[in-house]
Amino acid sequence: MTDELLPDRGFAPTQRAGALVEALPYIQRFRGAIVVVKFGGNAMIDSSLAATFAEDVVLLRSVGLMPVVVHGGGPQIGDLLGRLGKETTFIDGLRVTDQETLDVARMVLVGKVGREIVGAINVHGAYAVGLSGEDGGLITASPRDEALGFVGNVESIQPGIIHRLLAENMIPVISTIGADASGQAYNINADTVAGALAGALGAEKVVYLTDVPGLLTDVDDPSSIVARASVAELEAMIADGTIKGGMIPKVRACMEAVESGAASAHMLDGRIPHVLLLELFTDAGIGTMVTEGDPDVAVTEGDPDVAVTEGAS
Repeated sequence: MTDELLPDRGFAPTQRAGALVEALPYIQRFRGAIVVVKFGGNAMIDSSLAATFAEDVVLLRSVGLMPVVVHGGGPQIGDLLGRLGKETTFIDGLRVTDQETLDVARMVLVGKVGREIVGAINVHGAYAVGLSGEDGGLITASPRDEALGFVGNVESIQPGIIHRLLAENMIPVISTIGADASGQAYNINADTVAGALAGALGAEKVVYLTDVPGLLTDVDDPSSIVARASVAELEAMIADGTIKGGMIPKVRACMEAVESGAASAHMLDGRIPHVLLLELFTDAGIGTMVTEGDPDVAVTEGDPDVAVTEGAS
């Protein structure tokens, strides 16, 4: 059967076969690997993107990877606070969180956003389990700054509950609420939690789905994307002002993830359908990859015992 005989089925059968063959060495290399994915931005609030994200996560599990999803929910928290008539104040991009705001954050993150992600994944099978950082002592938190109220830092991660779920081939979906030793809850930045969790799990990768193509040296020029960078290179770009503003916390999260034990961190544009698969399973890659040392590792097809670095990132 020739490609011309199937004009109404998307791209041609030979292209489909080629895509599967291209994915094979990556599937072999990453089988059994933990991949932490931070889900947020427009990908979370766009229903079609949320659906394709769920498909991607299930596919990762189906080919032998062990995905762990970490999610935020800032826009949803802000929306509910607005409907409740409660004003929000930000300091350096972080929401000042009193007890009432914390209660709303817990309700939105654990009771709404987390449940929606679990539901979207479980359309494809009973794979996902929703957790809060308070469950099983997963995230011990400490206050970040007195002026911010109940906004927390990650003090420690106890990943036992995650390992048990992964051993049962489940997909943990984690809301970023932690608690201190007294049981006081704190809302924690999802990028920070994803990095800390990836390090504690010894993840092969931590992937941040964002609303930008990756790290850009010129925010107005998509072609200025940095495909690969080491921690030292990123430190230099922060010091000389190449990386600035709102990009700094995203870059810092990637750096901290690899410094704490993750093999690599990736910033991807979550607005692109199936971007997770494009990054992990194709030669081209699509975002920015961060490693602790030299990121230039050669691609070696067909040998699962040789390190594989995905394409352009």
